[in-house]
Amino acid sequence: MSEIFDPSGIERLRQSIDDWFEHQLASNSAIVAIDRGEGDEIRWFVRMHGEEKEFTTLWFTLGQRTLRYETYVMPAPEENAEHLFDILLRRNDQLVGVHFSIGAEDAIFLRGEMPNHALNEGELDRIVGTMFSTVERLFPSLVRIGFASRFVD
Repeated sequence: MSEIFDPSGIERLRQSIDDWFEHQLASNSAIVAIDRGEGDEIRWFVRMHGEEKEFTTLWFTLGQRTLRYETYVMPAPEENAEHLFDILLRRNDQLVGVHFSIGAEDAIFLRGEMPNHALNEGELDRIVGTMFSTVERLFPSLVRIGFASRFVD
């Protein structure tokens, strides 16, 4: 079982993540907005502008043991679902720290989780870069498979 962070440890992590995101917002032109969630959970919403998918929003949730992160990739496929899911499962084998999953209403998500004790600026950079580049690289082909009839001329 991973280490449980006490409230002061969580606060230090929260501040570290806040600082890193503020720096990224100022220096990374792909990041257009960063918002903090309100309520009991410590959450961030990172909105990024892409070329293949106009916007990608990454959600980060800091807990006592782990940082969870996810992004919505696309809605449930209307066709070729079995083929699309096969591609996603095979792609999972090539990804580090993230995986494709099926969420609410069978939508496709990219998700991951890491222990708080391993969290640092390099890992945050890797997470954001991996999630953004994976969505940018795969989104066009996934949509063409899952919604093939919409792309017929």
